[in-house]
Amino acid sequence: MPLNSIEICAGAGGQALGLEQAGFNHACLVEIEPAACATLRLNRPKWQVIQGDLRDFTAQKLSDVDLIAGGVPCPPFSKAGKQLGIDDERDLFPEAIRLVDECRPRAVMLENVRGLLDSVFDDYRAKIIKDLKKLGYIAEWRLLNASDYGVPQLRPRVIFVALRSDMAAHFSWPEPLKEPPPTVGEALFDLMAERGWKGAERWREQASDIAPTLVGGSKKHGGPDLGPTRAKRAWASLGVDGHGLADLAPDVNFVGMPRLTVHMTARLQGFPDEWFIGGKKTAAYRQVGNAFPAPVARAVGNQIKAALNAAARQRLKRA
Repeated sequence: MPLNSIEICAGAGGQALGLEQAGFNHACLVEIEPAACATLRLNRPKWQVIQGDLRDFTAQKLSDVDLIAGGVPCPPFSKAGKQLGIDDERDLFPEAIRLVDECRPRAVMLENVRGLLDSVFDDYRAKIIKDLKKLGYIAEWRLLNASDYGVPQLRPRVIFVALRSDMAAHFSWPEPLKEPPPTVGEALFDLMAERGWKGAERWREQASDIAPTLVGGSKKHGGPDLGPTRAKRAWASLGVDGHGLADLAPDVNFVGMPRLTVHMTARLQGFPDEWFIGGKKTAAYRQVGNAFPAPVARAVGNQIKAALNAAARQRLKRA
């Protein structure tokens, strides 16, 4: 039977989509940004999208929840956000634990930036594991690369999974795929060539590696671009101008390095082409850059589902 979940800090829906593909039905999705809420509603009109601050949301009236999942804000743990951790007002891990306490799901899945594994946060991670242990959960952190699951982008992310202590032994992390992900050129050639650009074939040959990690930035950031100077150099080696985004693919006689469109970045992030990102270019790209790739969420979600099903079968045998 389908499993049900609560999605927090849902963003543009990358994780929610991946978990849907893994067999989870979302009881509700909580997201504060209006543009991201519009994206969720455009793509899944039947989803119950709650626009608002997670601090104002309660799960007390929700029962029989299989999974609480989400991507709590990254800035408290990123070097760009000064790694303030618990002292950063954007730290929502405590709110996630509050929700776990309120509805006692069978499993928890949260993702964040790799900076969360830095030694400065050793005590922070230990406290989260300890707090959840008091609630009856066994938790673990793991660094996963999106490129190991078919995404044409490195994108290392810290994934936190916790299961009730009577179920945790059934969980195992997903194995990387045996085949490599497509290169940027392979992934985006059709989109680069859609307006007849004569240089598309030559560009595909140059764009012969996976993408650097896409970054979404924050509201304090100006317009959409593909990251700091080092990232822009990496994009340039792939034949991509990372100083901004284009509205359209290159035209027939375009000369130089093309810029990516929002559609192209969404594909590099693992969104299917039919997933529409709402809002103007800056707001749309911010949603894409901050997303959790659906293929990775699906891979972890499948393992959580398998663990919950295995625990259920074991209980039936004992009965």
